[in-house]
Amino acid sequence: MPANGNRPLKLQFGLINHEGRYLTAEAFGFKVNASAPSLKKKQIWTLEQDSQDTQVVYLRSHLGRYLASDKDGKVTCEADGHNSDCRFLIVAQSDGRWALQSEQYLRFFGGSRDYLSCFAQIITDTELWAMHLALHPHANLLSVARKRYAHLSLEDGEIAVDLNIPWGVAALLTLVYLDGKYCLKTCDSRFLSNDGKLLVQSGRATAYTLELKCGKIAFKDCEGKYLSPMGPTGTLRSGRCSKPGKEELFDLEESHPQVVLTAANGRYVSIRQGVSLAANQEDETDMETFQMEIDKETKKCTFRTSQGNYWALVAHGGIQSTATEVSANTLFSVEWLGQKVAVKASNGKYICTKKNGQLLAVSDSVGEDEQLSLKLINRPMLILRGENGFICHHKNSNTLDASRSVYDIFTLQHSNGAYQIKGVDGRFWYVNSAGLVCSDGEVPEDFTIELLEHRRLAIRGKNGKYLRGDQGGTLKGDGLSLNNSALWEY
Repeated sequence: MPANGNRPLKLQFGLINHEGRYLTAEAFGFKVNASAPSLKKKQIWTLEQDSQDTQVVYLRSHLGRYLASDKDGKVTCEADGHNSDCRFLIVAQSDGRWALQSEQYLRFFGGSRDYLSCFAQIITDTELWAMHLALHPHANLLSVARKRYAHLSLEDGEIAVDLNIPWGVAALLTLVYLDGKYCLKTCDSRFLSNDGKLLVQSGRATAYTLELKCGKIAFKDCEGKYLSPMGPTGTLRSGRCSKPGKEELFDLEESHPQVVLTAANGRYVSIRQGVSLAANQEDETDMETFQMEIDKETKKCTFRTSQGNYWALVAHGGIQSTATEVSANTLFSVEWLGQKVAVKASNGKYICTKKNGQLLAVSDSVGEDEQLSLKLINRPMLILRGENGFICHHKNSNTLDASRSVYDIFTLQHSNGAYQIKGVDGRFWYVNSAGLVCSDGEVPEDFTIELLEHRRLAIRGKNGKYLRGDQGGTLKGDGLSLNNSALWEY
């Protein structure tokens, strides 16, 4: 596993047929069709590889059932395990589309609307499927060959693949889906061209076809060549290869939140002075930035340094950045207190800032010295996905939709412990008197963000209520309790 401690993201995607419709697993009767015009929950499929034969894949629906074909070409999605009828081979075409072949019967899967079968002996347009990744668009990119992460190198005007740990906002890349192809967008909103240059506008040279090989991803450019890291800094650009080898393969990994903490004394929490944590710095560097990794089950979190070590509770309540792996002493509970947080260590005590700036987990209750301001630094571009889809500007009004298959990229600003969210047109979000979230504010309105779960956050308006998607798919600022409608993947 790479130094970031991440597993590669499970590949989830939609499959689009020759008529531009998505393969859909219906909840009723485990039926499949290709009728949906956009990618939502029922259109998401997870690719699982066979443990023995990596050429063989299984396609799992959102219901946890597997696509299968019998000897007569009848297609169902009812199997709850990896049986022989569920084994498929991906036959990749030069345009990036896939044909799916039943391994058992060697027939190809295709069709339209309710008429899907796996009986074709040859591949025609009807048997071809385009892949639309359903992952959240923000990710870190890991070179399989170099075991290094990609990041924006401003001084060289390139994406370099030479980071041991994907640190800071420069390591955040956005995969933008446009007309069946993908662009790689940097944190300063430029697009990677196949010659390695970064362009303000996307176009033919910035569009790549995604290919899968052994569960890894390759990016094929408009000339049929593949992106790979070149030279000592690993400059990302297209090479000479027209077939992807190890140098051309990448993993996409989730991008964890990275935060800067300010104590009651107005100083940043830092490891600059050694392994013991203290709030004694006046500027933000990598030494004052920590990665929060939230456990899926317990919701407790670890704080990781740019060197890869974890905060750990040591004797007498001290906090040191010495742990190399996760244990009970590296797990902390974060309590969200509006624009501040309190952090509780595994001894049940709150972390307190002493007069000399030292951090000790010795307090039984939360007072001023136990409160910290927490700032999220690696999401200047905010893409939010809820249980029913992405947040996006409404076409004909100043409200926001919360159930779209396409997303808008919002700008996240921070001041005095609060956040302001800006739309594409430079105007701000606010909650109106009817409880609707509007996007045409002339002045910034404060929101607070709570990083509550693995990959999911909650947002509160200045009224203290949560932003949630309602039944009609509109974003409202009236949520009284935390449930799935108020949690957003970011």
